[in-house]
Order: sequence, then structure tokens, then C-alpha cells
Amino acid sequence: MRLQGHYRWLIETGNGQLKTALRGPGQVLRSQSPALVEQELCGYLLTHYAISALICTAATAAGADPDRVKFTRTLRIVRRAAGPAFPP
Repeated sequence: MRLQGHYRWLIETGNGQLKTALRGPGQVLRSQSPALVEQELCGYLLTHYAISALICTAATAAGADPDRVKFTRTLRIVRRAAGPAFPP
């Protein structure tokens, strides 16, 4: 199945957000077993979904286009508001 250009870039952007913004550049998964790798990956995906939903909700409430809200800036705001939760 060949994706159209627009959809391909949406997928590439999401992958980039997961790999560099959310996880951090150069960081590898910490888990040592396949089951824990799956659990850690699910955690990253759920976190990405929650931040994306927050972006959509906030942008819609402000009458703005959600595509114009930066993921990394929103992530920084969420991290600052949440404070330290779990050690690495």
C-alpha cells in the first residue's frame, strides 16, 4: 500500500515526535526483556496520544487550528507543570 505524501509526512512527524521530543535524542529504551520493551513503548504511545489530545482540546477551545500548535512546546509546558514524577 502506497501512502499519499500528506499522510506519509503525518506519520513521519509522529515518529519524530516520539523518538526525539518525547523520548529524547540518543536515548534508548531501558527495558531488558521483550515484555517490558512492549510495556515501555505502549507508555510512550499513550503519552503521545494524551499530549496530542490536550493540544486538540486546547486549540479548539481557543478557536485555533490544532496543527499550528507545536508538540515540543506543549511537551515542555506539561513537563514543567507536572514536575518530577519518576526517576529515569
